[in-house]
Amino acid sequence: MMRSLVERINFKDVLIIMAGTFMMALAINLVFDPMGLDTGGVTGLAIVVKYATGNIFEGGVPVWLSNLAFNIPLFTVAIKNKGFRYMIKTAFSTLMLTTWIYLLPVVPVIDDRLLATIFGGALSGVGMGLVFSTMATTGGSDLFSALLHDKWRHLSIPKILSITDGVIVALGFFIFDVENIIYSIMVVYIVAKISDSILDGLKFAKMAYIISDKADEIAEEVLVAIDRGVTGIKVKGMYSGEDKKMLFCVVGKKQVVELTDIVTRLDKKAFMVVADAREVLGEGFAEVKNNN
Repeated sequence: MMRSLVERINFKDVLIIMAGTFMMALAINLVFDPMGLDTGGVTGLAIVVKYATGNIFEGGVPVWLSNLAFNIPLFTVAIKNKGFRYMIKTAFSTLMLTTWIYLLPVVPVIDDRLLATIFGGALSGVGMGLVFSTMATTGGSDLFSALLHDKWRHLSIPKILSITDGVIVALGFFIFDVENIIYSIMVVYIVAKISDSILDGLKFAKMAYIISDKADEIAEEVLVAIDRGVTGIKVKGMYSGEDKKMLFCVVGKKQVVELTDIVTRLDKKAFMVVADAREVLGEGFAEVKNNN
């Protein structure tokens, strides 16, 4: 089954998912599990279960086993509603995360709770960001929120996710002390911020609007020197009443300086506006991906 899944996924995505889930598993087994941090999501719930069952038998239910057990019914429903091909990357990433958690030893590496919270949150955030960049998730509360969204369209997935993770963290009050819960909330925040920052960094670019009497010359220079596409748009200056040509161009962050140099060198009187483009898909930037 594992081989079949791998064959259907782009090899680059396979490596990214493996690396991302490995980092998440490191954070779970080296920080979250040993220190009893309820980080939300299915893995956070699995940690709660482990500590809750610790009084019943030695060691409690392993995190990897609970993680797998909680995801099985979610995937059963998701495959029925969305189809197997839609779930293939998420299935692979979930299996990889469970495998890494099973293989890696559970040992504390940091005694200080604050440092552990920052380190674990950063490590897990980077790993989650890498997994998300392949248009996959690790199942769990993300998948559960997506399924609920199909029923409750008036609620966004992030809002449902925040509610479900909040409930899971709240369950920790019955197992852990208040201090641990506070650190757990910090971990959830750090993970979310870092994973979002990674996704923004991968898709982040700059878009420029240029109005110039030498629009054709500037466009030709940009096409050759920077190798970026340029679109010419006919506009009219409402003050002057003159017809002009406005150039629209999207470039990488590091190419903004080159673009500015070209414009100012060819036309010092050019009017140029540069703004952030939070997400750019298409030729020359991130590919348009789906789970098929």
